[in-house]
Amino acid sequence: MSELLDAVRAGRVEDVPGLLKPLTARERAAELRELKAWRAEVRDRPWTGWQERRRLRDALLVAGAGCQRGAASAVAWLGASDLRGADGLPTGPLVEVLSHQEPAWLADVARRLAGRASTAQEDYPLVAALVRLAGCAMPVTDALTRGWAEAVSPSGGPSLAETLRADPQARDMVRGLFEVTELPFVIVWRPDPDVAGDWPGVLAALAGEGVLERDPLVAACLARLLRGGRPRDLPFFLKLLRRLELTGEEERARTADWIGMVSDGASTVAALAQEVLSRLAVSGALPVGALADMSGSALFRPEKKLVRAQLVLLGKVLRSDPGAAGVLLPVVAEAFGHADTDVQERALKLVARHLPAVEGEEARAGLASAASLLSPVHRPRAAELFGGAADAEADPYEEILPPVPEPDRLAPVAASLAELVEEVAALSGGRGEPSTYTPGGMAAFERALDGLVRYAHADRAALADALRDTLAGSWWLKDDPAAANETWLVRLAGVERVAAAALDRISVRGLWYAYAHGPRSTCCAHASLGGVAEARLAEVAYLVRTKSLPFLLATPTWSTGAVDPDVLVERLRTYQRLCAAPAPVDFAQALVRVRRGGDPGTVRAAAALGTPEGDRLAAWLVEETPVPGLKGAGEPERGARSGDGYGWLGAGSRAGRLLAGTRQRLVARRDFPPAFRWLGQASAPSGTCSHWSTGMTHWPGVLPEDRETLAAWLLPDVAACAGTGRRGGAWWLPVGAEAGGPAGPALRLGVAYGLAARHPGDRLAAVDALLVLAARGQLDGPQLGRDMALLAISGTVKLNRLADSARTAAATGAYRTVWSVLGATLSDLLADPSRPGLGDLLAVAAECVEHGAVADAVAGAGAVAGATAGAGTGAYPAIPALAAVAARGGSSRVTAQAVRLMTALRQ
Repeated sequence: MSELLDAVRAGRVEDVPGLLKPLTARERAAELRELKAWRAEVRDRPWTGWQERRRLRDALLVAGAGCQRGAASAVAWLGASDLRGADGLPTGPLVEVLSHQEPAWLADVARRLAGRASTAQEDYPLVAALVRLAGCAMPVTDALTRGWAEAVSPSGGPSLAETLRADPQARDMVRGLFEVTELPFVIVWRPDPDVAGDWPGVLAALAGEGVLERDPLVAACLARLLRGGRPRDLPFFLKLLRRLELTGEEERARTADWIGMVSDGASTVAALAQEVLSRLAVSGALPVGALADMSGSALFRPEKKLVRAQLVLLGKVLRSDPGAAGVLLPVVAEAFGHADTDVQERALKLVARHLPAVEGEEARAGLASAASLLSPVHRPRAAELFGGAADAEADPYEEILPPVPEPDRLAPVAASLAELVEEVAALSGGRGEPSTYTPGGMAAFERALDGLVRYAHADRAALADALRDTLAGSWWLKDDPAAANETWLVRLAGVERVAAAALDRISVRGLWYAYAHGPRSTCCAHASLGGVAEARLAEVAYLVRTKSLPFLLATPTWSTGAVDPDVLVERLRTYQRLCAAPAPVDFAQALVRVRRGGDPGTVRAAAALGTPEGDRLAAWLVEETPVPGLKGAGEPERGARSGDGYGWLGAGSRAGRLLAGTRQRLVARRDFPPAFRWLGQASAPSGTCSHWSTGMTHWPGVLPEDRETLAAWLLPDVAACAGTGRRGGAWWLPVGAEAGGPAGPALRLGVAYGLAARHPGDRLAAVDALLVLAARGQLDGPQLGRDMALLAISGTVKLNRLADSARTAAATGAYRTVWSVLGATLSDLLADPSRPGLGDLLAVAAECVEHGAVADAVAGAGAVAGATAGAGTGAYPAIPALAAVAARGGSSRVTAQAVRLMTALRQ
């Protein structure tokens, strides 16, 4: 054994550079062969302590790097995951053993290390040292820039300014800050953004000192703002640009950049650009044509503040230069089509004030034509201004709703063993467990589970051989004492547990214990619904080893998870012919999934089987509410404020009374396995749920034909979206809208909460559910509107969020559906016009009416009769307070939008 290998085996990294120094190239190559053999020997070695592992790893890393001849092989050695640790590379010893190489070789290694996105950030110290030795330029990459930012940020030593002044690579690395996809966290995280010595302030100061070049810094900052990026990154560039304090000449030279920011930049970026261009326009440094281009972009933006500021700027310019009216007023007229009627009114007043300065009939005709975009409330004023009729004959209204979703029929089980094994491999590794949903995930899981059962029944030995080869990389197949621990094996997720049972990796005793002592927790909906999937897995895994089933009864027929009753009857008939006994959990899941209310012939066919299961199915199909239904609860108490999160289940909340009103069914507690007995429970879920997984799951597949029960148990998730601002709790609303069973108060209340969720993604899920229910003719719009109003009165939801959801739904063309909801909502809310967000809700309602959503509306003295809603939603009550609010006078948004709604209803 050589001295070098002896030092590596002992972990003496400090001795390695001295032992390598006298070796020739041939001797280094010989040592490298020994080091590679030692590396392979210790790769899978069980370690007793992290200190020993670190010493051996560092010594092997340094020795192997010093013996490499090629730059590529050296970088591959340095980047190997088995030679690296979380504490980074030993930079000092590495630089010492590599310093004998040629500068070109060192530069090549530095460039290659910088290009490794996975390791370059932590390798910055080594790359910087190699660059100094080679005398080459610093290779700037995203990962290396992040590593540099962390290295130079103050951590108790010199200040940031001092560090950057002393860094010869500062200019190159600062340039990299403007090119990275995402700014380093150490730069964007600042406890106090105005503290002295922050990054924007230091960079601006160094530019003033000449350490950094000012013009490239300004150009790079503007280019990055034009390009956009993550919202968390933009404040850094905005603050830096303000700290640079551009001169008037610098601002004028970059007019095109400012206009581009107004057009396509984020709102904060556009606001800064608008501020600069406004200064140039008022001073006369901005040509009228450029102002028109900028205005066309600004007036098209959805931010009302930017649009109003632009109209104010145009008014100032037109007052100082009336001759510009012919160029600027056509741009102002583009605001006639803005969604905000206040903006329309401002634009119309501006056009009216400066119209006399417009020369030419063609220009005036263009302005008059643009007036057709105005809301009906402003058209009479436009008719006075331009002449002609105030209203044009409207086309007949047509409600646009999404196509009624039709469930897809599940594909049959894999036709060959090889195909099945591929499906199992795709779902293994934690990607196919019942608690995780991907598009088509439930169907893939159910098909694979049924396939494992079928092929295990036919030839379990052949199935085991095929699975062993395909899943060879799974941790539970390795000959490791930890992998043999059945405490972990019986908890394997998804189809992997069944595969492990088929491969005899779990004992029959362990499988029986997991099956016999399955989950019974009903502390919350998550535990109850997840317990059903867990019980199915435990049962299937146990029976695969002991009493294999020919196939599963509960495999869905449709993509929603539902089972066709005729298919289930045929499956039971096949079981009878094969003298097979149905598994309790599998049969219970099949019953809960089966579609009810079908052909009476199916009931007779089930009863004709003459088996206990056939009799249960026949009784189940004719029973009106086989799963505990929800009693219709009364309205929530006015003025009772619901709590956040699970607090909505208080005594005064409607959802709480929904769950408290469930009927405890003896059939659920007597005839179902323990995993299903929560269906007969008459109490609400506990408020101490610790589950945070609210992503899309397989839970709807447990109750695909009883969405009301599912909705009642999952209401806490979506209620928390509106109350505490939790994200992702509305995922089940579109699935529930497409599921079977009656759409009653629980699902409707879930939609109401979802429409008021804090995050746009959850609100969009609720909008999808609203439109699907409307398309299926299952939406009680007026009742949903009353629910929304009562939740708002109790302080549970915010009206601005409801308005945003309503606007999104209306924009799809479902104006009549949205009006049927908002008409009832406003009937209760207008009694208190000071409620925040009421103006936004009135604006959406007025927009719906202006698009012709009202089939028959009558405006009377002090009252507006309810309009008949479409798609069987009925009529909402009168709105007696609307006329009173509209007659209050003043310039508040609520009053203006009430006048707009009154005008639209009259017209």
